[in-house]
Amino acid sequence: MERSGATIAHVGIAVPDLSEALAFYRDILGLTPGPPEEVDGASSVALAFGASQVELLSPITTTSPVAKFLARRGPGIHHVCYRVPDLDAALAACRARGYRLVDAEPRIGHGGRRIAFVHPKSTAGILLELTE
Repeated sequence: MERSGATIAHVGIAVPDLSEALAFYRDILGLTPGPPEEVDGASSVALAFGASQVELLSPITTTSPVAKFLARRGPGIHHVCYRVPDLDAALAACRARGYRLVDAEPRIGHGGRRIAFVHPKSTAGILLELTE
């Protein structure tokens, strides 16, 4: 199998209550959460799992994408984020092959990283985030 250089950066999990969700990771798994950040109307906390992370997302506003997700689907996996060697090239390849993009151009996400989302209607129902 050929390797592209892509890796799993994180899995985003939508939760209604960040403190309640953090208890499992802290008290059972013994993980130390990173500092909370505010991104897209949600509070986001990262937890390291080796080279990858779990990112817990809790809405701050009722109109945020995470709030809408929770209202529609309830708590659970919100997205999977892949780290790619060249975000601009990955987005150009998506456009060339007709993938529907949520973000036509990269923007700044958690941790100050450049990110862009690919619409779940193009990716077998999974919201994908790409980052460098």
